[in-house]
Amino acid sequence: MKFRNLNIALLMAAGLMVSSCAKDFLDVPSNEIIEAGDSEENYSPEVLVNGIYGMFTDWNYGFSFLGITEIISDNSEKGSSPTDTGSDKDILDNLTYTSTAGSFAALWEQWYKSIGRATNAIEYTENYGLTDEALKNRYIGEARFLRALNYFWLVRGWGDIPIQEQDLIKRVPQAEVYDYIEADLQFAIDHLPAKSKYAAKDLGRATKGAAQALLAKVHLYQGQWQQAYDLSQAVISSGEYSLEPNYEKIWRLEGENGSESIFEIQARGSSIAHGIQQYSQTQGPRGGSAGIGWGFNTPSQNLVDAFNAEKDEIRRDATIIFRNEVMYDGLKIGNTENEMYNEKAYSSANGGAGDTDKNLRYMRLGEIYLIKAEAANELGNTNEALTALNAIRTRVKLANTTASGQANIRLAIWKERRLELAMEHDRWFDLVRTKQAENAMKAAGKPFESKHYLYPIPDNQLIQTPEMTQNTGW
Repeated sequence: MKFRNLNIALLMAAGLMVSSCAKDFLDVPSNEIIEAGDSEENYSPEVLVNGIYGMFTDWNYGFSFLGITEIISDNSEKGSSPTDTGSDKDILDNLTYTSTAGSFAALWEQWYKSIGRATNAIEYTENYGLTDEALKNRYIGEARFLRALNYFWLVRGWGDIPIQEQDLIKRVPQAEVYDYIEADLQFAIDHLPAKSKYAAKDLGRATKGAAQALLAKVHLYQGQWQQAYDLSQAVISSGEYSLEPNYEKIWRLEGENGSESIFEIQARGSSIAHGIQQYSQTQGPRGGSAGIGWGFNTPSQNLVDAFNAEKDEIRRDATIIFRNEVMYDGLKIGNTENEMYNEKAYSSANGGAGDTDKNLRYMRLGEIYLIKAEAANELGNTNEALTALNAIRTRVKLANTTASGQANIRLAIWKERRLELAMEHDRWFDLVRTKQAENAMKAAGKPFESKHYLYPIPDNQLIQTPEMTQNTGW
C-alpha cells in the first residue's frame, strides 16, 4: 500500500518525512519525502503516525515559535545582543512586523505540513488492512489529536483559515475550523487509551486525557463554558493526573512526564538525543561564566513586576534565571549579557548543545484547574471557581484570593493564568482571547493596533495564491 501525497499551495508536499527522536516510539529511520509511486515499501501505520510527532522537533519550534507566542507578548523581550535581530524577533517584540516576517511564514508552513502528515497517516491507516480494530483506531486517534493541535494553533493565530483536507486556498470561518477540530478530538477521546494504559515505551503518545484537555481548551477559547467545564472536570476526576506539589520540579528532568503531565513534546530517551532543535540553546544564558545560549526570549520586567506584585517568589524563581544566579544543579550563570532568561527552557544536562534534551510541557493539570475555574465562574458557580483557583495558589504557598463577585474573580483567574503559565507559549493567545491585548501591550510600551488581533497571512503565500484573502489591516 502506497500513500497519497498532498500539497497545499506554497507549502511543500506533506509526505513520509519521519524524524528520528529519542523516545522509543519515535526511534525510526529518517526518510526523505516519498512521492506516490516512488517506493513499493510497505510502511506500517505506526511509522507514519510517528512521523507526525517528529515534526515537533523541528527548528521552527526552537526559534520562530518563541517569536510569535512569547516575544510578541508582554511576557518577554527579544533578548540576546541589541545588534542581533534574530531575523525578525526585534520587529515581533516591537509589534512593527509586517506580512513578510519570517516567523509567521515558518509556522504557517510548519503547521500545515504537520496537518498533511496527519491526514496521510489517517488515510493510510484506514486502508492498510489492520485486523486489530482497537489498534487501528488508536493510530487514527493519535493522528487526529495531532492534526487538531496544529489546526488549533493556526485558527488562534490567523482566524479564518483553509481546512487543508477540503480546499487548499479557501479560508473558512473560524467556527467551522473549530467544529473540525472538535470532531477530531472527539474521535481521539473515544478511541485513545488513558495515560496509565500505555506501555513504558509509548510514554508521551497522545492519550484520552490529552484529547479531553485540549478539547476543554478549544471550548474555552470559544467561550463555550459548559463544555469547557465538563471536560476539565473529567480530566481532573479521571485519577490519571495530580498536581505536582513542587512547582519547580515540573521543569526539571525528574518532572518529565510526571503526575501533572498531560501532553509533552518528547526529547529524551535513555541518553541525551535530539529533541526540539536548539530550543534550550536559543534561550540559554548569553555570555557570563556559563555561556550556554543565544539569550533570546528573555522574561520582561513587566512579568517580573507581575510576580512581585503577587509576592509569588516560587513561580518567579522557577520561571526566570537571573544574572549571577547559581542554578539548582550548581551551574554558575555569571555576569550575562541580559539580566534574565527563561528557566523553563533550561536543561541541566544540555550545556548549550544544539540537540535539546528538554521535553516541552505543552498541557498540564495546572492549566486544567484554571480552565475549570474560568468556566465555572462564567457559569455563575463562583464557589467552585474559587476552589479550583485556590488549589493552584496553595501549591505555590500563596494565600487564597480575596477576589469576590464574577467580574473580579474573572480578573483574578486571568492574572493567575499569566503567572502559572508564564513562558509556556500561550500568553499572546490568552491576551487576544480575553481582549486584554490592547491595554496590556500599551502598558508594556508596545504600539498595539486592532489589526494585531490576528497574524498576517504570510506574504509568500499570497504571492503563490493571490485569491487567498489577507487579514484586515495587513
